[in-house]
Order: sequence, then C-alpha cells, then structure tokens
Amino acid sequence: MKHFLLNLADLILRSKDELNKLDAECGDGDFGTSMFVAFTNLQRITQSTQGDDISKLLTDAALAVLSSVGGAAGPIFGTLFAEAGKTTRGKNELGVSDLASMFEAALMKIEARGGARVGDKTVVDALDPAIVSLKESAANNTPLSSALGNAAKAARLGYERTTSLVARQGRARYLAEQAIGHPDPGAHVIVLLFERLYAEVK
Repeated sequence: MKHFLLNLADLILRSKDELNKLDAECGDGDFGTSMFVAFTNLQRITQSTQGDDISKLLTDAALAVLSSVGGAAGPIFGTLFAEAGKTTRGKNELGVSDLASMFEAALMKIEARGGARVGDKTVVDALDPAIVSLKESAANNTPLSSALGNAAKAARLGYERTTSLVARQGRARYLAEQAIGHPDPGAHVIVLLFERLYAEVK
C-alpha cells in the first residue's frame, strides 16, 4: 500500500499537464496543478509514515491532501483517502472484499458531501463502476490481481462515458451542453488510481 501511494503520487505528478489540459476544456485549467501540490505533499508524508498499518497510511494521505489544496479537489480526494482509512483500521492486509468496502465507503461520503451521482460527469462516474466490479469479483472469489484489472477497466469505461455527459456538478455545469465532448479530469484521476493499484498487485 505504501508503494502504491508513492507510485500513484509519482504518476499524478507526471500527469499534471494532461490534467490541466483536460480541466481547461471545461474549467479553470488548474486541476493538474492542484493535484500536483496535493500529491507532492502526500508523497512527502507517506515516505515518513512508519509501520504496516494501512489505516494510518491512508489517513495520513488524507490529511496530506486536505491540508495542501482547497477547491473541489482537496475535499474529494481527501475524503476518498479518509474514508478508506476508517474502513481499514487494524488491518495490514487487504482482500477484494476489503477493497470493495473501502472504496464504497469513500463513494458514499463523496456523494453525501457534494451531492454528485452517476451521470453528473464527476469522479463518481468512474468510481461507482469500479466498486460494482470489485463487489462482483468478491462475490465470485475472483483473485485479487484479476479483480483489480476488471475494476480498472470498469473505471476507464466510466471515465470515457463522461465525454458524452452534460455536467451537473462543478464549474463545468455552467457550460451545460457545451461540456459534451470533454471527459471529466477528476474521473481520470480515479482511472489512474485503479490502474496503478492493479499494476502494483500485478
């Protein structure tokens, strides 16, 4: 999990320009910069976190994000890591069902805080199908690597579907139909997260 967080941070730092470009199509064009600041801090904090308590790693990651960036990005991704941390207390090992529960708790909190639902052109459109996939894999006793591979594919399909959606949340909602044709940058970060997690386990 520590390697995953550090490598995810590195991936997002390298994706700064791409994320800014995606955001410029429907927003302020600074989403990549916000993510760069947040995950630079996450990287620094994670490197100093000791022990094998997954909950502490994720909670520290949440605090790193929340303390370094505001706007929508900080609360969304800070909440994701914070809720994941709450569901993994006392654990130093995770299975498919643990991951499904972890991300589902994060999704529920994100939805409660921002009001976004599937179809609103947000991170939820990538996160929800990944969770559905993980829950199906848990029910079918799918091996961890395959389960994460399926979840990553589901997240990417959800992200790609945001291209055809009218935005109902965030700054992009002011563009209404003009946002059609442009994918959601936050959903892209969710894809990066699941693809990195899959690569880490694989």
